[in-house]
Amino acid sequence: MFSPLPALPSTQAWDPALLKRYDISGPRYTSYPTAPSFHQGFGAEDFEAALARSNARPRPLSLYVHVPFCRRICFYCACNKIATKNTQLAEPYLSRLDREMVLTSRQLDRSREVSQLHWGGGTPTFLTLGQMGDLFDRLDARFGLSNSPDRDYSIEIDPREANVLTLRHLQALGFNRLSLGVQDLDPKVQQAINRVQPRVLTESLIDEARRLGFRSLNLDLIYGLPHQTPSSFAATLAQIIDMAPPRLSVFNYAHLPSRFAPQRRIREADLPDSDAKLAMLQTSIEMLEEAGYVHIGMDHFALPDDSLASAQRLGTMTRNFQGYSTHGNSDLVGLGVSAISRVDDCYAQNPTALADYEAALDAGRLATVKGIRLSLDDQLRRRAIERLMCDMALDLEALGHEFDLDATLWLDDALTRLAPSIEDGLIERHGSRLVVTPRGRLLIRHLAMAFDARLPKQAQERYSRIL
Repeated sequence: MFSPLPALPSTQAWDPALLKRYDISGPRYTSYPTAPSFHQGFGAEDFEAALARSNARPRPLSLYVHVPFCRRICFYCACNKIATKNTQLAEPYLSRLDREMVLTSRQLDRSREVSQLHWGGGTPTFLTLGQMGDLFDRLDARFGLSNSPDRDYSIEIDPREANVLTLRHLQALGFNRLSLGVQDLDPKVQQAINRVQPRVLTESLIDEARRLGFRSLNLDLIYGLPHQTPSSFAATLAQIIDMAPPRLSVFNYAHLPSRFAPQRRIREADLPDSDAKLAMLQTSIEMLEEAGYVHIGMDHFALPDDSLASAQRLGTMTRNFQGYSTHGNSDLVGLGVSAISRVDDCYAQNPTALADYEAALDAGRLATVKGIRLSLDDQLRRRAIERLMCDMALDLEALGHEFDLDATLWLDDALTRLAPSIEDGLIERHGSRLVVTPRGRLLIRHLAMAFDARLPKQAQERYSRIL
């Protein structure tokens, strides 16, 4: 693939009027086609067939495990979760997860390496140490986990529920990367989102992770939360930079109370306006780049020696349902309620309702409730969107060679839709090469939308705003 041009300083990219004009709603493209295109005509038998087909091209496996439980609800959260303080309620769920593992692994060649593993939620550290150990052992028994130093085994951590013993246990199990939720360090903001988390909790875990030798660590921040101001968020960023995490995700809060009930506890009057949010984004980019972080794209930042930054330089980075990822050449198997798989030429999704997930597995079948099998056009556009978002560049000639067709001719509609963005200096065309400019990096979701042939048929309001 074409190697992207080096980025210019972000100060050359900042044009508030232009950014506001392009700040529309659109997909994050963790998949293409996006989830609204999944349909109920795709079921468990279709997913089983996709799993079996994938053995013919035995790529490594990436496993995602969804643990939906949380002890308390954060008001901003849009994840699939169940609020409870009783860890025993997780036992029936872990039993169903094991049934799903058995049914899934039967279709797979056991020699395929599990190069990537991610536990998300909810709050995976809701589980007791014993439950985490049992789940890890079951995954190993069903799929055969890897001991390779190149494996990427990560877990999402709530610093309010984890301590030094938790990290030592996770390392002993085989995890080598951590993702810590922080969101903001300002006490007033924390109170408003029902997530009171003193800095010392986060800092002590980072220090211990460093001492234990975890290969990477990510912190999640959110801008646009109630009571945030550009100066208060800059203060949080300064403290985070002092902690020097190898990776950072700085997300834009999407306030969609009609879809996510906990968000109704947030007063809209307390939310920063669009000008303040743009100022927070600008501050984030400038402060992090000044501190030596590479702006990977969208909301991701990494230190130059982190594996994510290395993967981008090598052109091997990809996007999946956890965001940017270092392990692109793999089939993703999602386990648990609401989990989504990307296997062979298909996507398959489990039910979002726990009762439906349990009922399917109790009936002895995979819980797939919907999905899609990709056409050639879908596969070509997925590849184009992925490379554009990961490399900040797209080589149409190389794309055509990969699919044995004329990609420039095939994607003529996308190139036509890109014309205004070229005129506004968001992306440049050099023959068969498209190169995203520094200002275009901020609007990469909008540029990707030009390649989305299905978007005009979907309701835009279901998506968050780009900035």
